[in-house]
Amino acid sequence: MAEPQQDRREKPAVRIQSPRENDFIEVELNRGELSYQNLLEVSCSELGIEPEQVKTIRKLPNTLLRKDKDIRRLRDFQEIELILMKHGSSELVEYTPSLTEKPCYNSNAAKLTY
Repeated sequence: MAEPQQDRREKPAVRIQSPRENDFIEVELNRGELSYQNLLEVSCSELGIEPEQVKTIRKLPNTLLRKDKDIRRLRDFQEIELILMKHGSSELVEYTPSLTEKPCYNSNAAKLTY
């Protein structure tokens, strides 16, 4: 017997963007209550951070979630990443830029001749 639609729960996998930590946690959201704000609040609560520390929410690999409509399209175990502001207040969630945010120029390599 199928579950009623309003009782259905989604379980996205959420983590904080960090090169040191790549594990996800599963959060459980009621299908009828899927919204950007609800995802943000539940995820932050589970991860022990404040919603004000979150700059953006990304569905991996590269989709920014901006609206309730985006959140309602999520399915179980989709990987979600919280990108924090650069000046977070907690040591545990200190902002560290990803490889795409770091300059990749190596001055020593530029001096090599082939």
